[in-house]
Amino acid sequence: MKTTARNQFPGIITAIDFGPVTTQVNVSLAAGHEVTATLTTNAARRLDAAIGKAALVLIKSSAVVLVTDFEGYALSARNQLAGKVAHIERGAVSSLIGLTLAGGALITASVTNDAVDALGLQLGQAATAVFKAYSVMLAVKSV
Repeated sequence: MKTTARNQFPGIITAIDFGPVTTQVNVSLAAGHEVTATLTTNAARRLDAAIGKAALVLIKSSAVVLVTDFEGYALSARNQLAGKVAHIERGAVSSLIGLTLAGGALITASVTNDAVDALGLQLGQAATAVFKAYSVMLAVKSV
């Protein structure tokens, strides 16, 4: 699949919670990572989402927030993937930050240069990629 979403992760649907309006779908990624997507129930039915089906998780880099120190706070965002800064591509206004996750997967965040400076981001630094379940697009493999 070709898309403009920078973050694309293949996985297997492991759980589905159908609601009257929205549905939550859990997708198990490589190296034990799990991502939760929230979509309309109509979309979940149209995709024929089912446990055991192959899926592709898509997350725009602009939807990814980087956290370097939780300072004792817990976040409401369900998806939190810990990693280390692998690359920093600084642009005129914003930067692309790549985090390498356990198992070698790479997730990219697009953040302002001010945010890069405020966090003091450096190669090898620990950081967590955080994104809401509503920011996850789901593609389900047709059989």
